[in-house]
Order: sequence, then C-alpha cells, then structure tokens
Amino acid sequence: MTPLDQAHAAMETGAEPEALAFWHAFADAELFLVLEQEAQGDSLEPRVFDLSMGRMLLAFDSEERLATISDKPMPYAALPGRVVAAQLAGQGLALGLNLGTGAGCETVLAAGSIDWLAQMLTQDAPQEHSAQIARLAAPLLPQGLHQALRALLPVQSQGAVAQVEYQDGGWGHVLALTGLTPDDAPRMGRAVTEALAFSGLDAAALDLVFTERDAPLFARIAQAGQMLHPLARAAPEPVAAPKGPGTDPARPPILK
Repeated sequence: MTPLDQAHAAMETGAEPEALAFWHAFADAELFLVLEQEAQGDSLEPRVFDLSMGRMLLAFDSEERLATISDKPMPYAALPGRVVAAQLAGQGLALGLNLGTGAGCETVLAAGSIDWLAQMLTQDAPQEHSAQIARLAAPLLPQGLHQALRALLPVQSQGAVAQVEYQDGGWGHVLALTGLTPDDAPRMGRAVTEALAFSGLDAAALDLVFTERDAPLFARIAQAGQMLHPLARAAPEPVAAPKGPGTDPARPPILK
C-alpha cells in the first residue's frame, strides 16, 4: 500500500480534514505521467486518452503500477503531483490516477478538482506585521498539522509553537523557527502557509517568526508551548543520472 492508498482510504471514511490530507499527499507524491513520446529536453507531450469518463491524462504513483497498463514500455515522466496540477490547471482535462490497476487510490480526479488543487498550491506569501505579545500558552493545533510542520523543518533547524494573545487584542498561534539559512526563510514561509491551507485552517491562524537559536523570544515560546524537531529522514541515494523534466522547481516542464 502506497502513501496515496493510505490517504485515499482515510478520505473515504473521514471528513474534510482527511480530504485535505489526501490532496496534500497527492501534491507531494511522485507521479508517473504517460507521454506520447519520450521527453525532449524540458518539453513534455502527455498522452490524452478519450475514455468513457471523458478526456484525461493518466498517471500512476509507482512504476510497477504504470507497467500494468501495457505489455510494451510506455514513455513517461516522473513529476511531483503539484507540478502536474499546475501544468494541467485550466485545460479542462481530468487525471486518471492508477486506472486499471485495482489500487486503493484508483480514481478519476475531475478537471475542476485539479484547478482547485492548483489554486491551493499557489498560496500568497505571508504578510509581515508587528505586535507585542501579551500572553503565551500551550498550542491547540491539529496533530496532523504538528507533523506537517515538523516535516518542513530542515535538519539543522528547530521550531517552537504556542498560542498567543497580543496586546492589541488579537490572538491565534505563533511559530518560531531558528537555525534556518537565509535561503530557507522565504521557502519556509510559503511552505507553512501551504501546510495551514491543507490543514483546513486560515493562514491568519498562525504567525511565523524567525529568530536566533539563543533568542529570548524563542525560549519564551518554547517554554510556554511546544518544541518542534525535524522528522528523521533517510539518507538520500546517490543520483547517477541527470535530473528529469520537472524535478527542478526553477525549470518546470512545458506540457504541449
């Protein structure tokens, strides 16, 4: 069972939080998209299938599942789900996920759903503001969001989260991050905003601050709230081949 199978099963028996979790898992999954022909540089031509359910592209969440649909090798591109959604948005094409495999997450994602996901993944950068903290307390965020935030943390960083009440009467939660490089900060801002969106919470529900590791503010938030440590990650395998189309965020593939 793949992570998408698990997320899909939880969605079928759950409610809105589980549905959002499935779409988040889809966005992060590596998908094998069927092409008309082998990729030419950064240019990809997905194969459009005219099925009884309508016109759609086909994608699979493993090479093994892709291989089940044909006795002959099929050209494909391995792309993150978020890249597939961004490139399909507005084209009126559905996406058949694992069709014909009997997989737990075998389904058709309607064109409107793909458009919605692409919009969800285009989150505005957090707005900067300043306010004086009046009180801090233990956080009351969903457990799934705690894990999602931990998964975002670079290995050298730490986080601390707490409820916060400001002197102007505003309140919510505050997340302090430390140990980030200058390049990490903008990326983390957008990633945290996206994690909030998929948790079902408004982005305004959590304020993000960047501090030094020994900053009094970080210690204060950690003491009143909860520490967040990066999730353990397996060592990456050496890459022996050049990156394929879509693997470099700075150079998304061009779908013809």
